[in-house]
Amino acid sequence: MCPYVVYPENPYFVAKYKNMNWIKTGLLILAIGVSNMLCSQEKTFTRQDSLRGSITLERAWWDLTYYHLDIKVNPEEKTIGGANTVQYKVLKPAQVMQIDLQPPMSISKVVQEGQELGVIRDGNVYYLKLEKDQVVNAINELTIYYSGRPKISRQPPWDGGLTWSADDNGNPFIATACQGDGASLWWPCKDHMYDEPDSMLISVNVPTGLTDISNGRYRGAEELKDGTTTFHWFVNSPISNYVVNINVGDYVHFGEVYEGEKGNLDCDYYVLRNNFDKAKIHFKEVPQMMEAFEHWFGPYPFYEDGFKLVEVPYLGMEHQSSVTYGNGYQPGYLGMDLSGSGWGLKFDYLIIHESGHEWFANNITYKDIADMWVHEGFTTYSENLFLDYHYGKEASADYVIGLRKNIQNDRPIIGQYNVNHEGSGDMYYKGANILHTIRQLIDDDEKWRMILRGLNKEFYHQTVTTQQVENYVSQKSDMDLQPVFDQYLRTTKIPKLDYHFNKNKLCYRWTNAVEGFDMRVKVKVDGEEVWIQPTASEKFKKKRFKKPIREVVVDRNFYVE
Repeated sequence: MCPYVVYPENPYFVAKYKNMNWIKTGLLILAIGVSNMLCSQEKTFTRQDSLRGSITLERAWWDLTYYHLDIKVNPEEKTIGGANTVQYKVLKPAQVMQIDLQPPMSISKVVQEGQELGVIRDGNVYYLKLEKDQVVNAINELTIYYSGRPKISRQPPWDGGLTWSADDNGNPFIATACQGDGASLWWPCKDHMYDEPDSMLISVNVPTGLTDISNGRYRGAEELKDGTTTFHWFVNSPISNYVVNINVGDYVHFGEVYEGEKGNLDCDYYVLRNNFDKAKIHFKEVPQMMEAFEHWFGPYPFYEDGFKLVEVPYLGMEHQSSVTYGNGYQPGYLGMDLSGSGWGLKFDYLIIHESGHEWFANNITYKDIADMWVHEGFTTYSENLFLDYHYGKEASADYVIGLRKNIQNDRPIIGQYNVNHEGSGDMYYKGANILHTIRQLIDDDEKWRMILRGLNKEFYHQTVTTQQVENYVSQKSDMDLQPVFDQYLRTTKIPKLDYHFNKNKLCYRWTNAVEGFDMRVKVKVDGEEVWIQPTASEKFKKKRFKKPIREVVVDRNFYVE
């Protein structure tokens, strides 16, 4: 997901007023201030937070295998109605299933093998009383019928829900975005990240003349006698609930075939009719993105489903194989360079960042939103690696170091587990700088590249914990990086290198550091590059040089004070 910036509700504000940088800069400053104020407030958790954020008994006994989401979108009434067929494998005997759907959406009935089931509602949770015996290893299915007027998103993608808009020609322009708030804002599902269906069919009925673009491969469309058309999309890969999406509009299509590491990859682009010409030029950045990311991270993870870039009436988001885009066909983030280095205007932030999520978010997915940094830290770092691939190492360093000015250190990056609680927004910029620092510690760019590629291979199409990721990086780097991860992810303290020198003797230690923090760091002593390894101790370590020391400079690539 994109870092938080407030802009007016008119979805075309940025495109129409892209030269009004003073407005965007002011809004960014306002957004950071509001965000800091909200993040500093103490969070109180409710029973509903626990039901949403934990693997409850009513979730644990069954494993998702398949969804068929079959819905009708009514733009005039701003409603959705239809059904979701849930196929699942029984892991252990139980007779009560938890399904999530948030009001004002509601379930009308649930049917299994022709029999209507009893349903009890508890806030955002529906408990389904299953009549059929649930036998271990059996593959069963049931169909949930539902409808309602889903929550309208006021600031998508940060405020979840649906955006009901219109294009410049007056045609309906509709999209979903729901990370954090949950997919259950608009469709009934197992709304927890730990379990993903192995595949999914998405069928969306819209007024004829409009097109729905969703995840996966296009399976065809049916024109009905009632003046509507149903579009079918099939997802061949495991998919997280929050990246399932519908995008409805007067779309036109163009595409290309990218010759990638695993063969030919279909890249399809769906944009508003009036933007077709500019999109054909602007989206030439996609092959550049794919080339850089396959180099650093390994093959695109969803060759079976293809890659799509889809225009939407909000900024954009990482919907799997259906990445959404609304950055106004301009470089940077809403025309701004978030790093202040100049390099942030060498690429379209939304194309690069949201596509980077195909590797870190959609391929490797957090089990608990408390570990959201695995998505956002690595993906913000991917912007840096895009620059590294196309413009060189110094350009990429300028960019990621420039992002440090956005770090607030307001609270830890890792949130609280089992209550649907994400950590600080620092997971973006600080997360990227943690990874940039670890790259320096490894001090072998090819080894670092193999670690990034190895992560995507080891955890291919899996949900993970941060501990799994941390352990993998430590193991493959042949370093105990746990104190480094603890320092940067679990505290707000930035390690401070405390040093002094006298004649030819350099004395140094870490302060403002967790116990056991002994990260080595590169410094220049009178222009000579040397490694030192301070410890978080009251005692200074010492290093002697042949000549009296005049100047010590810490390598800027390490995120330290």
